[in-house]
Amino acid sequence: MKTPEIGIAIVAPGGYAPDEAALARGIARLQAQGATVHNYYDPQHKFQRFGGTDAGRLAQLNAAASDPAVQVVLALRGSYGISRILPEIDFQAMADSGKLFVGYSDFTAFHMGLMAKTGRASFAGPMVCDDFTRDESEQFTLNQLWSCLAGPTHTVTGTAAGNPQVELQGQLWGGNLAMLVHLLGTPYFPQVDGGILFLEDVNEHPYRVERMLLQLLHAGVLQRQQAVLLGDFSAYKLSPMDNGYDFDAMLAYVRQRLPVPVLTGLEFGHIRRRVTLPFGGQARLRSDEAGFTLQVGDYPTLARP
Repeated sequence: MKTPEIGIAIVAPGGYAPDEAALARGIARLQAQGATVHNYYDPQHKFQRFGGTDAGRLAQLNAAASDPAVQVVLALRGSYGISRILPEIDFQAMADSGKLFVGYSDFTAFHMGLMAKTGRASFAGPMVCDDFTRDESEQFTLNQLWSCLAGPTHTVTGTAAGNPQVELQGQLWGGNLAMLVHLLGTPYFPQVDGGILFLEDVNEHPYRVERMLLQLLHAGVLQRQQAVLLGDFSAYKLSPMDNGYDFDAMLAYVRQRLPVPVLTGLEFGHIRRRVTLPFGGQARLRSDEAGFTLQVGDYPTLARP
């Protein structure tokens, strides 16, 4: 699937590109799919583990948001960095720009702040590194992005054993679990009632996942949701000390403890094959023994700002 003829800005509000040759390949891949690329990231200006100084990374966001030739702002990568510049981001200007902001992982903090401050939807989706820079890209992931941005609705399906049967609707929001918990109690945590909360994480042991879910429970967040939809949780290591406590054991416990249905099987997280999700869209979730369907609408698209 090719993109429409659109302007895509690359910004690095978090980490820098570790492989400049791969970055060039990613830009070429975007161009081959029909996009005009406006690259606001300069590898020469990377700073420590970041894609620039704090001021420099903020300037990238501002420049991309104010560029009239840009419709989509695509994060270079996650890693860490947005938390350092959250107070300086003019979220109202970001929303007023009409741009479609795309990223995941550390970029969850941007999604959260944008929703909390303005109510504007954005997109939990692929980033330049590594989704566009791999020798062989995962076409499913890229197709998901273009399909979602085109709208007007976007449908995601999944299968997983043991999911409860539900039929409900609410505002779709979420992302990286550690980033959500990190923002609890701050002005960048949106107050969503009756929502469908999607979550993922990487390198987090099941007990830490449980602890973060319980923190959201104790803070009163989960009681206000319709459902929790779990994506991929991977790259953790169990040990003999766990004594049978693994992800499945944790899942069984939280399903008993949490006051909302918990579903699994969402293809979202730090994995190659990944769906794109409109953060802030209105969603309908249906689940039975055969799987689930998540249909999302009422979000900004390339055709409808």
